[in-house]
Amino acid sequence: MKMGKVEMVLAMMVLFNMSYCSAWFGNRHKSGRNSILPSQATSSSCPRLLNPAGSSVVIPLHGNVYPVGFYNVTLNIGQPPRPYFLDVDTGSDLTWLQCDAPCTHCSETPHPLYRPSNDFVPCKDPLCASLQPSEEYICENPDQCDYEINYADQYSTFGVLLNDVYLLNFTNGVQLKVRMALGCGYDQVFSPSSYHPLDGILGLGRGKTSLISQLNSQGLVRNVIGHCLSSQGGGYIFFGNAYDSARITWTPISSVDSKHYSAGPAELVFGGRKTGVGSLTAVFDTGSSYSYFNSHAYQALLSWLKKDLTGKPLKAAPDDQTLPICWHGRRPFRSIREVRKYFKPVALSFNSGGRVKAQFEIAPEAYLIISTLGNVCLGILDGSEIGLEELNLIGDISMQDKVMVFENEKKLIGWGPADCSRVPKSRGVSI
Repeated sequence: MKMGKVEMVLAMMVLFNMSYCSAWFGNRHKSGRNSILPSQATSSSCPRLLNPAGSSVVIPLHGNVYPVGFYNVTLNIGQPPRPYFLDVDTGSDLTWLQCDAPCTHCSETPHPLYRPSNDFVPCKDPLCASLQPSEEYICENPDQCDYEINYADQYSTFGVLLNDVYLLNFTNGVQLKVRMALGCGYDQVFSPSSYHPLDGILGLGRGKTSLISQLNSQGLVRNVIGHCLSSQGGGYIFFGNAYDSARITWTPISSVDSKHYSAGPAELVFGGRKTGVGSLTAVFDTGSSYSYFNSHAYQALLSWLKKDLTGKPLKAAPDDQTLPICWHGRRPFRSIREVRKYFKPVALSFNSGGRVKAQFEIAPEAYLIISTLGNVCLGILDGSEIGLEELNLIGDISMQDKVMVFENEKKLIGWGPADCSRVPKSRGVSI
């Protein structure tokens, strides 16, 4: 289970050839050898094979909320390109791979550790600056960018920023080798609860190092990302114009939070009735398996659930440790379909300006799971227990069977019902 992988940071088209070379970065303070300077790869003006306004990339997803605990993609990176499994995370910016530099602390990975290129990002590069805790950061080595990132689930990574090739297939049939920055993570700290057998993280946040920001800065796609998580497992993510805007409900991205895909204020609604809990700020984060409400909203939700379940054939199941709150029935449940008749939908009602309300509905199947013991468990947790304070995190479970769109250019968040098991194959396929 991923617990709030939202990042707490401490820290043109180019077609080219680049020689392969392993790099050594030493310990977390000084380089073990003299830094290898970025290769002087040259690029020539190339034909405009893509129209940024209409081009897009669609990548299939694998995994599920339960029991796997995460959704991941396969990206081909390096020269020659090699496949890596990456955890999809809209709550953080940097894409990074566990890296043989050599590795001080790396967890088990499905593929051999990434062997880094020798194309370092300099310490004073704007991409490096965006990963630092303050603008007045110190460069211990001007020729390379050291970074440290901590996540809310106590996972952290230390590494070096470099450039390498991503092999991407665009929906118009063009395949490109795109040179972009990524992190070489050679020192990770993780707890058993945050461990997953993956090669790294795909950062899709709003910062400069985010993959979508880099693709957009090269003029390849519009600065728009989205995803469609299937409750049956799998789904897809997309970069650029790969959605039907006519089917989307929109709400503005919060101007208060410049880092995350957050919206608000919102009011908590239960079964179509106002709960009296308002002024909620919500962050949409695929880095979290489950959703988290602040303590006040969480306790209110429990109170409404308890009242609504009175007289129904469900009893508390404290022996089930799958999630903090589980219920058992007269016999083990096999699917959400058997229990959704006992539960009402939850919603966040956003004030989108004027009298317009954008309602993000969370159906029972988008906040409940059936455990391996056959009990029904609540997939909305108390965020105060992991240090989220007043933040409300909308995780994978509550975004299932919806197309989610993060329109960075227009500063909007959108959603709409969708069959996420059908991956769009071309630009002409509507979601």
